[in-house]
Amino acid sequence: MGDRPSVERMFDELEARDIADAGALEQWVHDLSELEAAISEEGAWRYIRMTCDTRDEEASLRYQAFMNGVQPMVEERMDRLHRKLVRSPFIDQLTGQGYAVYLRGLREQVRIFRDANVPLQTELRNLAQEYSAAIGAMNVTWKGETMTLPRAGALLEGTDRKEREAVYRLIADRRLHDREKLDELYGRMLGLRQRIAENAGFANYRDYAYAALGRFDHHPSDALDFHTAIEQAVVPVVERMERERRKSLSVDALRPWDLQVDPSGKPPLRPFSSGQQLLALAQQVFSKLDPYFAECLGTMQSMARLDLDSREGKAPGGYNYPLYETGAPFIFMNAVGTTDDVVTMLHEGGHAVHSFLSHPLPITGFKSFPSEVAELASMGMELLTMDHWHLIYPDPEELRRAKRDQLERVLSILPWVATIDAFQHAVHTHPAWTVAERSRAWVETHARFSGAVVDWQGLEEQRASLWHKQLHLFELPFYYIEYGIAQLGAIGLWLNYRRDPMAAIAAYTLALKLGYTKPLPEIYAEAGIRFDFSEGHVRALIDEVARELDRLG
Repeated sequence: MGDRPSVERMFDELEARDIADAGALEQWVHDLSELEAAISEEGAWRYIRMTCDTRDEEASLRYQAFMNGVQPMVEERMDRLHRKLVRSPFIDQLTGQGYAVYLRGLREQVRIFRDANVPLQTELRNLAQEYSAAIGAMNVTWKGETMTLPRAGALLEGTDRKEREAVYRLIADRRLHDREKLDELYGRMLGLRQRIAENAGFANYRDYAYAALGRFDHHPSDALDFHTAIEQAVVPVVERMERERRKSLSVDALRPWDLQVDPSGKPPLRPFSSGQQLLALAQQVFSKLDPYFAECLGTMQSMARLDLDSREGKAPGGYNYPLYETGAPFIFMNAVGTTDDVVTMLHEGGHAVHSFLSHPLPITGFKSFPSEVAELASMGMELLTMDHWHLIYPDPEELRRAKRDQLERVLSILPWVATIDAFQHAVHTHPAWTVAERSRAWVETHARFSGAVVDWQGLEEQRASLWHKQLHLFELPFYYIEYGIAQLGAIGLWLNYRRDPMAAIAAYTLALKLGYTKPLPEIYAEAGIRFDFSEGHVRALIDEVARELDRLG
């Protein structure tokens, strides 16, 4: 499938085929779907192999060859096929469940597609690979051992405050070492994105991105309301948690290196020692919700679709990559033995279950769900599993700590999501800003959502470049507010589970099986929750989380 001539022949056949009636059109759509799935899977495997070892030159070249030699042609030919579809006199006879949502998205893609943007998108993908390689190459030396930044970050859970500070500064300074390169790289990306937006008739990339992402059910004004809701309803609760942490740690000032250590002064939780053990724990927990969930992970294990352990040369972060042709996805992460890794495994496992549940849908477009649904599956799984975490943390005190840490994470991620999203709104509506102006905007935005408790004195440079660590800004622009929307939905799922576990899992499963065959509010309703991020709804959810935190003590 990576061979360009063979791919072009498939496009030629679909483009030339005569469509005589609605039945022929539906078969044509299914054949197009099969081609989309095969091309997507080929690109997926090249990306997976490249991220698993960024030092593998052959894997990198194969990925670049696909992105530069095949993907641009695919984008152009797909646009031609999509135009053929929307011009068909039989299109209104595609009335099965899912087609209305599928066709509204397809029509929007046709509307904004421009040939001139194809090479610009290719250039952006190449720059994103540069970012991935730069971050993947970052490591530090601590006590004679060279380690990746994720592995070094685990040391921030240690009880020795001087060591935590030293490690924090080591990590931050390593990022600062590449500050100019990353600032310049991001500036080039912003310029390309603005050109893409203008080519498509948009004033700025923010508005273009909303169209390109197919956001029909929420808009930039809703994002601004979300920011305000987080600032008003969540930041004060997080500040209260931070004041409690400062008191528990008996420190005059709470510093950035004090945020991951257990506030009681206990050593960090280390619930597993290898990726294999982490997988086994996740399977045990999943089986308590639904044995099918655990079977999904077992299938992936048998198909070698997991790469869990951190090592030098791996790209940063974690992901679940759907593989539409074969059905079983691929989970990638950088596990080093921490509680954070447990949550990541459950999170990516939620994505994986979503991939399995939606795979039977008849066309690829129905399985290409937006992130607001994808992240509901993953963040929901984090919270739905909490009642069974005793399988991971058999010691009652460690279990309490892990649950409290998770609920604090649920709260603290919301201001971070708002920070990243608000920063993106700012920089993409001011594309001519200088590096200094972008840095100022970041510091102001970070201050708005990080509260007044954590002391950043003496770390002004490090704070100004803190956003460099967020790969979404470089690789997936505007793909971040979904985490906030989905986190609110996940809290709703968790509250439902506490009232009626069986009904909550049934609703969750039903919603995931829908893929993207209904609008977002209807999918959330099927899950038994509201697609709502108004301040009143946010405050009601956060109050429930705060009460559970108080109960845990």
